[in-house]
Amino acid sequence: MSKICAYINFKNNKCSEAMAFYQSILGGRLNLMPVKDSPMKANFPEEAQQGMLHADLTGSDFSILGTDMPNPNIEAVAGIVSLTLTCADKSEVQDKFTKLAEGGRVVHEVMTFFAGTMGNVIDQYGIGWGIFTDEK
Repeated sequence: MSKICAYINFKNNKCSEAMAFYQSILGGRLNLMPVKDSPMKANFPEEAQQGMLHADLTGSDFSILGTDMPNPNIEAVAGIVSLTLTCADKSEVQDKFTKLAEGGRVVHEVMTFFAGTMGNVIDQYGIGWGIFTDEK
C-alpha cells in the first residue's frame, strides 16, 4: 500500500525545534539525525553540522519528515503546500488549532460551515495547517 508523507525543508536550522513542537501536539515517535552524527558528516561544511540531516515524526496514522538541508535540485516551488489535520470532533479541532497557532498566525478562525468545522493557521515555522472535522 502506498502512503504520502509530508517532507518539510525548514529554514534557519529550525527542524529539530519544529518537529518537537509537532510531537507535543500530535504525539508520535520522533527520530532525529543531526548532520554531525551522520555517516555523511564529512560531506557538509562546518556551518551545517548543527542542522538536521533528517527527522521523522511517526504516529499510528501519520508521518511527517523534515530536514534543515536545502535541496539544490528544486528550482522553484510549484505552489504553496499546507498540511491538513482531520480531527475526531470540534473540541479536538479547537485544541489543535490553538496549539498550532501559538507563535504563528490565524488565517481563518475555527468556524462551522456546511461540511463541518474548520480553521486555518500558519504556525511559528511558516507551515500552513488546515484543521478539520466532519462534526458541525
